[in-house]
Amino acid sequence: MDARAIVVLSTLLFVPAAAAALSAASQNSPAAAANDGAARPVQGKVFVLTAADGGGANVVVQVGAEGVLLVDTQTADNAPRVFGAVRALSPEPIRWIVNTSARIDHMGANDALARLGATAASLGRPRIVSHQNVVRRLVGVSAVSRDAWPNDDFFTRDKDFFFNGEAVIVTHMPAAASDGDSIVFFRRSDVIATGDLFMPGRYPAIDRAAGGSVQGEIDALNAILHLAVPGKYQEGGTYIIPGHGRICDEADVVEYREMVTVVRDRVQDLIKKGSTLEQVKAARLTRDYDGEYSRPGSTSADTFVESVYSSLK
Repeated sequence: MDARAIVVLSTLLFVPAAAAALSAASQNSPAAAANDGAARPVQGKVFVLTAADGGGANVVVQVGAEGVLLVDTQTADNAPRVFGAVRALSPEPIRWIVNTSARIDHMGANDALARLGATAASLGRPRIVSHQNVVRRLVGVSAVSRDAWPNDDFFTRDKDFFFNGEAVIVTHMPAAASDGDSIVFFRRSDVIATGDLFMPGRYPAIDRAAGGSVQGEIDALNAILHLAVPGKYQEGGTYIIPGHGRICDEADVVEYREMVTVVRDRVQDLIKKGSTLEQVKAARLTRDYDGEYSRPGSTSADTFVESVYSSLK
């Protein structure tokens, strides 16, 4: 059995359903995609569930004697699959849901999972946490039911609470991919959930209309790196769960930040020389990165450059 899986197992003996799930999951690397419907162990009390097609938002699951905490929920039609994976880990009610942004693939299943997971009537609905800008972005969005909105929004830099024996710190990252993004740090488990602020193998999805900016994106990546501590030879240590894609560590975020910073500087240089957006795009400033970060269904190189140009201009 993998050493990390042994650590996870030792922390979850008080959750009867988790041991069986962890036994099967330990046959796989934490970085493996969970496309078979099972949540994979990360470390400590934290697991991750990816979308069945590999393209949806990652769902982070923390389990313990007090109940279940979710970071993001995927879309409403994925709720039964997500709930099944949660129940394979723990029979306890879902007590907390944290949304890292207002994007539908991150919070569309809030209501469905809140209803499915509310096994104790006395507990009421789970507390659904987000920055207040997420709620503001949902006003007038007909695709998202009012029942799916966060019911515990915060306006300060951080919101923290203690759950299942560890500190959980939700930190707002202003003007990054949007104006409402947050990261979630599980301090004892040493795991960071980043939402769409970090997505390995994809260019950043900076939504300028929703208050995003390239400098805010870089600032957010630096904030993640400030929290993360690498293990031996810069591998392992703090594990980082992106909004989409594989589990990563500090070295992966460093590489990503350098890519964003280099593209920003290249665009800034051409802006100083008086180049128009079309001229900047024609210069193919991302060509040495396209092989790694361009993929179907994600942000294109041109869209990324446009968002950088708009941020700087």
